Order: sequence, then structure tokens, then C-alpha cells
Amino acid sequence: MYKKISALVLAGVTTLVMAGCGSGSGGTDSAGTSGSGDKKIVMGFAQVGAESGWRTANTKSIQESAKEAGIELKFSDAQQKQENQIKAIRSYIQQKVSVIAFSPVVESGWDTILKEAKNAKIPVILTDRAVDSPDKSLYKTFLGSDFVEEGKKAGQWLVDQYKDSKDPVNIVQLEGTTGSAPANDRKAGFEQVVTDPKFKVIASQTGDFTRAKGKEVMEAFLKANPKIDVLYAHNDDMALGAIEAIEGAGKVPGKDIKIISVDAVHDGMQALADGKINYIVECSPLLGPQLMDLTKKVLAGEEVPARVVTEETAFTQEQAKQALPERKY
Repeated sequence: MYKKISALVLAGVTTLVMAGCGSGSGGTDSAGTSGSGDKKIVMGFAQVGAESGWRTANTKSIQESAKEAGIELKFSDAQQKQENQIKAIRSYIQQKVSVIAFSPVVESGWDTILKEAKNAKIPVILTDRAVDSPDKSLYKTFLGSDFVEEGKKAGQWLVDQYKDSKDPVNIVQLEGTTGSAPANDRKAGFEQVVTDPKFKVIASQTGDFTRAKGKEVMEAFLKANPKIDVLYAHNDDMALGAIEAIEGAGKVPGKDIKIISVDAVHDGMQALADGKINYIVECSPLLGPQLMDLTKKVLAGEEVPARVVTEETAFTQEQAKQALPERKY
């Protein structure tokens, strides 16, 4: 009888040891913790939508980077509607995610939902676009481009191109989504540099960052304005739509109408290499790796900068030709 009891005890100990090895090899327990005792990170990400090639690349970067970082990603597409983003963020708060990240559709109207996240002790990281809340304690950091600087780069290229000309230069502008940070800031930055009275913005209207709307608005511009010298588009997709409209009107994009754009997605860079666009200011969508790094630092209690600016450049036709073969988006 003693030998049988000893054998049963030994078997039980062996089973426990084997179970311990199994959980220690990367599994999670019922509380969602790993074998090392680290709590699993769950990110709720509320995306603007899928309005452009840039946004598609941005989404892919976030999804792939979360997977590589071992972060569980709960993802929502707001279809460019603020109410959808607020609904998604509120859902993430109810689910008690570790962190919330989002790219705001517009700048205003976020204080209430951000206060809800703060009260729930869930840190928030802004990506790509900012909010205009005066209470900076409602989010930990803002990761993204300097849209004002992008507008300045676009404006400086224009000023340089026409520095020796005294003739008036008629400009039309395809703005991004009304009320969004990139639309507001790219317009403001451009205006800060393009101050000579010879430059006249004769028409400016939103194209919602989409190719279809860019084409539609450009067609209207062409019908209403017989002489257009320059198009400034707040993103490549609108510029590409405008190119279709310009060609449909029997004009040559890049020659009859010079085109300045922002983003530097693959299709835009190809149009630049082909001479249909004249200059593109880069706005990188590949924010995923930086976002995951910031997330881990925030959750570890580390100090992070209130503003993290992505490093970007700008492209001429020749530079686009050189960059295209290894372009990742």
C-alpha cells in the first residue's frame, strides 16, 4: 500500500512539472498573462478609414507591427466618420484594453471620450493626426508628421520654380477632409511661404483625400477657370484623380498645369517619375514600429516625448525614379 501511494504522489509531481514547463514555453493563463508573469498587451486601434493608398499602407504597417511585437490588436475602420471612431473607442474602454491608439478623423470634439479613457486609466496615443484639445493630459503622446512643415515644403518648391517670373500664377487647391489636421496644417504651411501677390489661389475645395472626389472637384475647377497654372493637392490620391480630369480636358498634367502633392505613395511616385506630377512632399504611413515601441514604453511607466515627429523628405522626378524600385508603399 505504501509503495502504491508513493507512486501516485510521484506521478502527480511529474504532471505538475510538465504543466509548468508547458506554460513557461509562451502560453497564457486564464488572466491573459504569459508564463513569465507579463500581462498581455491589448491595443484598441480606431482607424480613420481606407480612403487612400496612404491609409491602406498605414493600416498594414500597424497590423504587421502589432503582430511582430506580440501585441493583440483590436482594429476598427471608422469610414471617415467621427461618430464611428468615438463608438469604437468607447467599446475599447468597456473591453478594458491596455492602450488605445487612433488617428482622429477631425481635430475637434474629442474631450469627452478622451476623459472617459483617462478615468478608466487607459492611456491614449494619437497617431498621424492631432486633436485640438487644450488638455494635453488626455493623451500620452502624438506620433506623426509635421503637416505644417509639409505645406511649407510644397510652398517653397512653388516659390523657387517661379522666382524669376513676374507674371501672375493661378493656383487651385484640393484640400483634405474638412476639419482634419492634415488639411488645416498643409494649407496653413503653404500659405506661410507663398506670400508674393503674384501667386493667386483662385479656387480651393475639399476632395476628401480620395481619388474619385479629387477628379470630380478638379473637373469643376477646370470648367470654372480657363487658366490654371498650378494644382496643390493635399495628398497623392486627389492628385491622381485630378490628373484624370486634366487629361480629360485635353491638357497635359505636369506641363500645362504643374502639380504639387503630398504623401509619396507608389502610384503618386510613379506619376512623378512619369512627369505627370512635378513635386511630392513625403508623408510616411509606416508608423507601426514606432507606435508599438511607444506603447511598450508608456505601459512600462517610462517617460515619452509629448510629440514624436517622423523623419521625411521630398521628391523631384529624378529622385522618384531612383526611389521607386525599393519603395515599400
